[in-house]
Amino acid sequence: MCGIVGYTGTDDAVETLLNGLEKLEYRGYDSAGIYVNDQHGNEYLKKVKGRISKLREELGDDVHGTTGIAHTRWATHGNPTVANAHPHVAADGRFYLVHNGVIDNYVELKKDYLSGVHFASETDSEVIVQLVGKFADEGMATKDALKKALSLIDENSSYSVLMIDNQQPDTLYVAKNKSPLLIATGDGFNAVCSDAMAMLAKTHDFTELNDGDIAMITPTQVTIEDQNGQVVDRKHFHVDEDASASEKGPYDYYMLKEIDEQPAVMRKLMQEYFNEDGSIKMDAQLIDRMKQADHLYIVAAGTSYHAGLVGRELFEQLTGIPTEVFVASEASYHMPLLTEHPFFIFLTQSGETADSREVLVKVNEMNYPSLTITNVANSTLDREATYTLLLYAGPEIAVASTKAYTSQIAVEAILAKRLGMELGKTVAADFPLQQELTKVANGMQELVDEKDRIEELSTEVLSETRNAFYLGRWIDYDVALEAALKLKEVSYVQTEGFASGELKHGTISLIEEGTPVISIMTDKVTATHARSNVQEVIARGANVITIVSEELASLAEGHVVKVPNVHPLLTPLVTVVPAQLLAYYTSLHRGYDVDKPRNLAKSVTVE
Repeated sequence: MCGIVGYTGTDDAVETLLNGLEKLEYRGYDSAGIYVNDQHGNEYLKKVKGRISKLREELGDDVHGTTGIAHTRWATHGNPTVANAHPHVAADGRFYLVHNGVIDNYVELKKDYLSGVHFASETDSEVIVQLVGKFADEGMATKDALKKALSLIDENSSYSVLMIDNQQPDTLYVAKNKSPLLIATGDGFNAVCSDAMAMLAKTHDFTELNDGDIAMITPTQVTIEDQNGQVVDRKHFHVDEDASASEKGPYDYYMLKEIDEQPAVMRKLMQEYFNEDGSIKMDAQLIDRMKQADHLYIVAAGTSYHAGLVGRELFEQLTGIPTEVFVASEASYHMPLLTEHPFFIFLTQSGETADSREVLVKVNEMNYPSLTITNVANSTLDREATYTLLLYAGPEIAVASTKAYTSQIAVEAILAKRLGMELGKTVAADFPLQQELTKVANGMQELVDEKDRIEELSTEVLSETRNAFYLGRWIDYDVALEAALKLKEVSYVQTEGFASGELKHGTISLIEEGTPVISIMTDKVTATHARSNVQEVIARGANVITIVSEELASLAEGHVVKVPNVHPLLTPLVTVVPAQLLAYYTSLHRGYDVDKPRNLAKSVTVE
């Protein structure tokens, strides 16, 4: 969600900080700010409501400095305003601070410690810098004042904090708990960022911080202390990602670029997970641990949750192991009744999803094995789970996830087949997954090449509507939920996904003349029933689009979008593509910012 960038070095910090913020725009934000210090007594603070481009425009040529911090805010406490934007400043003007996360007990802290302090914002974040200022006024050194302030924060709170004391203007003070933060190291500088993407133009070398760590960073030195005050070495890692991979290239929006990349992602996954002889490359210890499980629990949120619903079908069909899927924000506080030998699978594009991480903490406390399936190596859920499988999808920048969803399903299929084969399941051995994924990749390419046709349907059926419905049965219902989410999140059309057979149990009362209904139909077992459900809404005036496999095309009604025939368990990989394109073009023709829908964030790092 919110983005943090900090820099201390020998070069001017302004452009590095702004470029870093721009690389984090995809995470979602509503305001931005920057503070820089030139080490000679001059300091500059600028905050704006709105885009980073506006912040860039309002910075004059005289703003410069070799140390600085910058932030993009996604509002949690207080409206999107300049006053609520970060950095926040202590009452005496000495300390400048940016913060990601949520301080649960900020009201109590204001009452107990800061009753005489004037607050410039409505945020929980400002409490931290005002506490630091108070304790420093009482004689504490800066590090000790920060540690004291953090010690008062409720243990359930989350924070990543980056602060500058203008009496030590070459030093960045850093602290982390539950919210991601990295130290970036380079030639002649050190930096801080909430996502490695922000610093790939400057360095590919990063250091991870653990919860409870505090760090002091100068241009030449990084000192990290753990929660006990002991100086520690933390793991360094190198990110091979090319910074140019996150560029739009010839595309107007990242979302369309990422939809188009899905065939290539399928081929990349086959390259990474299949040997030349067709066998699957997988950690033997992971497979052995999963073979011992009597139940699989998939934990996820949003689009990843919908990928988990498809994964449930894959695991149960190919391995015979009962599988349940849980919304992370619910499971984190109301853990389901577990079997004797559970195994947890966490699906997360970013690897930083706060709700999922909260569940993983509990799973680790109970000493149960876990697997994270993520697109981001060295992310929090990667580091803290027992095992990790990567999606190899490349940077996904648009808020609306597309290629991460399809790559999650593909990795689940690969894992389920390998596990099923190890368990001696005939259905897994007979599942020609590599050949089918090749068909999927080719089919995806056919569908993205039909953009003009999908754009026409979007204009005709969805451009003026206030609401819409997706329908499906069995695995098509899982896709209907994801398709509805895509349309609602980028075009603001109120869209619901329903099991087709449930229409007559209440929902059909919402169908009236011209209501858009998109039916997904690939399941041969229920196809005639699905056709009957479509006829029921047509009889009540619905404007229907049917996304249908070629072999069932004769049963389709209304406007027809054919998808290639693939294995029944893999149909979500092709049926979702036209749904993604419908969402994209509906948003585009309504004049919205497709990549940055209102109120949403890419990486949800607060609960």
